[in-house]
Amino acid sequence: MIIMFVLVLISCGNDSKSKIQNSRLVVADNEKQSQEENQIIVAANRTDAYLPLLKGKRVGIVANQTSVVYKEIGSSQASRNDNYTHIVDSLLQRNINIIKVFAPEHGFRGKADAGELLKDGVDTKTNIPIVSIYGKNKKPYPEQLADLDVVVFDIQDVGARFYTYISSLHYVMEACAEANIPIIILDRPNPNGNYIDGPILEPEHKGFVGMHPIPVVHGMTIGEYGKMINGEDWLENKAKCDLTIIEMQNYTHDKTYNLPIKPSPNLPNDKSINLYPSLCFFEGTNVNAGRGTSKQFQIYGSPYLDKTVYSFKYIPMPNEGSKHPKHDGVLCYGEDLSEHKNLNQIDLSYLINAYKNSIDKTVFFNDYFTKLAGTKALRMQIESGVSEKEIKDTWADGLKRYKQTRAKYLIYN
Repeated sequence: MIIMFVLVLISCGNDSKSKIQNSRLVVADNEKQSQEENQIIVAANRTDAYLPLLKGKRVGIVANQTSVVYKEIGSSQASRNDNYTHIVDSLLQRNINIIKVFAPEHGFRGKADAGELLKDGVDTKTNIPIVSIYGKNKKPYPEQLADLDVVVFDIQDVGARFYTYISSLHYVMEACAEANIPIIILDRPNPNGNYIDGPILEPEHKGFVGMHPIPVVHGMTIGEYGKMINGEDWLENKAKCDLTIIEMQNYTHDKTYNLPIKPSPNLPNDKSINLYPSLCFFEGTNVNAGRGTSKQFQIYGSPYLDKTVYSFKYIPMPNEGSKHPKHDGVLCYGEDLSEHKNLNQIDLSYLINAYKNSIDKTVFFNDYFTKLAGTKALRMQIESGVSEKEIKDTWADGLKRYKQTRAKYLIYN
């Protein structure tokens, strides 16, 4: 009897241990399922939603190195080179008839310098013609669209007005509206989509780094922005583009999204993308914003900044994406922001302090600054010593009106 009692205890103990282990497995499985259900699925991965719209059609596609379909969903998988297929290759594998690729700033493979004019060419991998829309023309010519039935737009944006992919979207929409060709936007997350900030662009300062009356940080996905372009009559002659948005799954504007592929040569990582809306103002000054280093848009400096105030120093040198960096080969003094906490608003303190500590303020700003800011006011405010809070107070009414407009076009919470 004693032996039987001991065996029963052992059996109960093993059964209890087994139940605990099974319970842990169930919890782990549930957590894994919950994580998978919450993973953002970009529109390019939702092939069932857009392939029927392309079958039997002559297709043009606006694409670059970020235009990919992922084989596995998940942040731990996404950055692996073997985990994605370029959208062009993916569509060809599915027997979609791609006639040509339209390449925006930085080119189809994303290697060209900022502002570098691009020529037409042929993709060496697929032999598909590449038409530059960042060269002699930024708006496709009618003859470049004549042999197409539909255009697909699949580009990763970063949510800043002066990031030119949304300007390319405008011109492609305008050209397609005039040619009666529909556009399909494959939507992607906005890594700076969790806030809205900056001065509203004034019409007299319209250019390719700012085409519409929106703030510097607009808080919209590329799909939502396309809806706004249409809805606000921003196309020439108030034309309307036949626009279809293929939506993402599990995306909200408050979700953090780490870009697995750098969207352009000088935005190499999440930190640079986060700082870009604040540091890009330096492009309109004599301060280098990290181009010609491995910390693009994470550091800034200039030989014109007071070295008794700024202890950090570096020398810009030519590299990928910046063949001729500002202050090439010259020692610059400034600040390293690569370890600073992430921003959820534009930080003007870097710009204001750099101006205050410039050893020759007469050469600090150049004419490009107003194009980037979208207003003459910001330069005048900084030169007059207006505080950051006072500057931002002058943005408030414009931002309030913009948010009301933006709300009409939101697809995601």
